[in-house]
Amino acid sequence: MKIKEGFVIKSIAGSTVAVPVGENLVNLQLMLTLNESGAFLWQCLQKNCTEDELVEAMTCEYAIDAETARADVKDFINILKENKILDEA
Repeated sequence: MKIKEGFVIKSIAGSTVAVPVGENLVNLQLMLTLNESGAFLWQCLQKNCTEDELVEAMTCEYAIDAETARADVKDFINILKENKILDEA
């Protein structure tokens, strides 16, 4: 899984926001506000990685167990899929 081309992370008014650029700019509904863990996962997804790799990264970065990390990763992946931001190829 990987973030599709055409999105960048910006810090706007103290918030981290995923912003569409280029051809995606016409649809500002694709803009997402990310919390700290969402921004971390977004950075991980800049390179191709699996769900298991994301879970491992979360447990290493934050003091959480694998079950909690997996639930958070699944929720985040679902949001990206719903907004057609994730490239699963």
